[in-house]
Amino acid sequence: IVGQPSYLPGRDILAGVDRLIADGIADPNRLTIGGFSYGGVMTNWLITQTTRFNAALSGAGIIDLVSTWGVMDLPVFVKSINSGYPWEVPEVYANQSAIYHLGNVRTPTHIVTGAKDIRGPADQSYSLERGLHYLGVPTRLLLFPNVGHTLSTNPWHGKIKVREELKWLAKYGHSSWNASAH
Repeated sequence: IVGQPSYLPGRDILAGVDRLIADGIADPNRLTIGGFSYGGVMTNWLITQTTRFNAALSGAGIIDLVSTWGVMDLPVFVKSINSGYPWEVPEVYANQSAIYHLGNVRTPTHIVTGAKDIRGPADQSYSLERGLHYLGVPTRLLLFPNVGHTLSTNPWHGKIKVREELKWLAKYGHSSWNASAH
């Protein structure tokens, strides 16, 4: 995935979804997507690439590789998967960052983050929520105070997270919000 950390895995995920549909395992009219950490990164990326998902659950995902490189605890990882520093390959950082493709999103998105997360910095989730709000896409940000990248410091956090995600899926996961709005 070096040099294309969003596009290449995203392409593989969508090919896998296509295969599940072709094999009759997945219903193309009832698809949702979600993930946490790198799964959140991929969720954020994929909702900018396709409108096939009825709902999305994004946990601790990033949307801007440049600002993440500047503040996260693993800047060397970001540098290595992008084939260089932001000033060396700015086109890679721009092309692979969901923020620059946000105008394509039509998927209602529930976002979860810890306020003290430095692996998937909370400001990334704030930016995603703000962008979707301005685009008129249904969104909700669930912020856990005094929590880092994992929600394991308080067992209630995991319960609250799952409860709110299930509510989101019940509201948006069964049909396309975009189609029902017209």
